[in-house]
Amino acid sequence: MQSVNHPTPLGIARITADDYFITSIKVLDEEAETLPTTSPLLKMAMQQLDEYFAGERKDFDLPINQSGSDFQHEVWRQLSQIAYGKTISYLQQSKLMNNPLAIRAIAAANGKNNLWIVVPCHRVIGTDGTLTGYAGGMWRKQWLLDHEARVMGVGQTKLVF
Repeated sequence: MQSVNHPTPLGIARITADDYFITSIKVLDEEAETLPTTSPLLKMAMQQLDEYFAGERKDFDLPINQSGSDFQHEVWRQLSQIAYGKTISYLQQSKLMNNPLAIRAIAAANGKNNLWIVVPCHRVIGTDGTLTGYAGGMWRKQWLLDHEARVMGVGQTKLVF
């Protein structure tokens, strides 16, 4: 396993990879030293994150593989189908997965997602349209949704100067 810390507008992203896959991207709340890497895979992940934050990338094409159960992988695959700049509710996600009674289990699997932004769990909101749980912090979830709305040229929740 190799990892690198990479600065983003929302804090330091710690990106971890094995020889073939990006296995984790997490945002850190604490400061961390950023060091260069020689890994082509980690460099690709850093570049794609930079492009996302610059508004130049809407889809990631990284080889990813995170540990989880079959159910969690099914949830994460479904998350990856949510279009950039769009949101769905946990109820909608459960219906799309043909499992309408599994809302809590789906929400728990979303919370176990270790591929920040790349598997876009930030695009899942409450049925009433409110922001609900996000491992990276609610302010980051709001920022990501606002960022995608700005890039798409659709409604914003606050003025940006």
